[in-house]
Amino acid sequence: MRGATRKGPRGPSAIARSAPVGAPRRRTAGEQGVAMAARPLIARQPNERLQALIQEAGCSNAGLARRVNMCGAEHGLDLRYDKTSVARWLRGQQPRGRAPAIIAEALGRKLGRTVTIDEIGMANGKNLASGVGLQFSPTVLGAIEQVCELWRSDVGRRDFLSGSSVAASALVEPSRDWLISAPDAQVARSAGPRVGLSDVAAVRAMTQALVDLDHQYGSGHVRPVVVHYLNSVVSGLLAGSYREAVGRDLFAAVSRLTELAGYMAVDTGQPGLAQRYYIQALRLAQAAGDRGYGGYVLAASMSHLAAQLGNPREIAQLARAAQEGARGRVTPRAEAMFHAAEARGHALMGDARAAQLASGRAVTALEGADAASGDDPTWIAHFDEAYLADELAHCHRDLGQAEAAARCAEESLAGHPESRARRRAIGYVLLATAQVQQREVEQACHTGMRAVELLGTLRSNRGAEYLDDLQQRLEPYRDEPVVREFGARMDLQAAA
Repeated sequence: MRGATRKGPRGPSAIARSAPVGAPRRRTAGEQGVAMAARPLIARQPNERLQALIQEAGCSNAGLARRVNMCGAEHGLDLRYDKTSVARWLRGQQPRGRAPAIIAEALGRKLGRTVTIDEIGMANGKNLASGVGLQFSPTVLGAIEQVCELWRSDVGRRDFLSGSSVAASALVEPSRDWLISAPDAQVARSAGPRVGLSDVAAVRAMTQALVDLDHQYGSGHVRPVVVHYLNSVVSGLLAGSYREAVGRDLFAAVSRLTELAGYMAVDTGQPGLAQRYYIQALRLAQAAGDRGYGGYVLAASMSHLAAQLGNPREIAQLARAAQEGARGRVTPRAEAMFHAAEARGHALMGDARAAQLASGRAVTALEGADAASGDDPTWIAHFDEAYLADELAHCHRDLGQAEAAARCAEESLAGHPESRARRRAIGYVLLATAQVQQREVEQACHTGMRAVELLGTLRSNRGAEYLDDLQQRLEPYRDEPVVREFGARMDLQAAA
């Protein structure tokens, strides 16, 4: 019949035409079957990391859910998890958004230490082990998480840490982040064990004791103690409860100790690991609100690491970033050290004029430091005429100015006390190097032996590298009896 509508099953195209615009189309049974067949079947793996932490914390599934909901509320999140939710997490399901970080924080509060999303098995590729410690975190919570993961990985002797090399870009990029980042508005925490000024004082006292031991015996003896202390004690303090002022002081103290651990990594032949510690020390200084110490980390730590690795351009960049970012926030003594670091970079690049200008600014600043010495923070109080002479000796050595290098090395040795054994050993090597440059080979070997004897009392990879450099400089005179004897005594000392 004309005009009659044909009845019968409609095809997919007709269904699509009749559906409201924007409405989701229901798939036919056949289409659903195809989709199910095409969807890969991924078997979730049980989250054993989370299970272990729940057991360690002594939580029930319902108890953890309550803690997560309460923690989320503090962050403005309306979470409604229950024991069934936790059971799903244990079977391998991962909640979305900020939930993993909230779960880690809730467990950390119960355990009294910082717990990371990697530790609860929910990193999901976002916290790859190889990147641990290389980021300048935008948040205080992220900074705590990252530095605690670095300490934990270091204690666990993760292969990716010990075998890592230094990335020059990762030395300079954090300095840019530090320069442009706004101050952290708040660092106070209201959960976890109470942390007070006595706890901060304990960290500072421990740091000073470790510095003294390191100066006298080298990092090989001391560094394992530092890392275990950071991981077992300091991580718990960062995860604790503290007022704003105490929190700032705590971050300042922990930044200092983290920088020390980085320096010790250099001294034990692990520059890639040192880089990670330095970046985190810089971030902790930012949380402390201490721009001066942030500049110190750049100029005294990261720039010296760049020098050791032969990256002169980065040395000068880092030193200038320190000067700019800490302008008006540091004493003349710190300014002297920042300028001396810049001079090192120019000298390695062979720019004698720029090195001379930076060195002159360093000398002038240190001359004005004595009048303001009472204002110096503890982290720069050690930088005296002997340390500056040491820096200038390096500059003259790299510029081939042997007479000036020898003079500065002698001034450095005259000023360093016996307790600075490693620094004195390096001073002897610098003097011996200058003597080689002046072709005073016999005197150089005699001076070099004094360094060998001192380094025999230390476990210092850094000192050994200086000696290797001296031996290479003596190579053109290898046939002379005094040089052969020096080499034999070095071999004997190494075998002892």
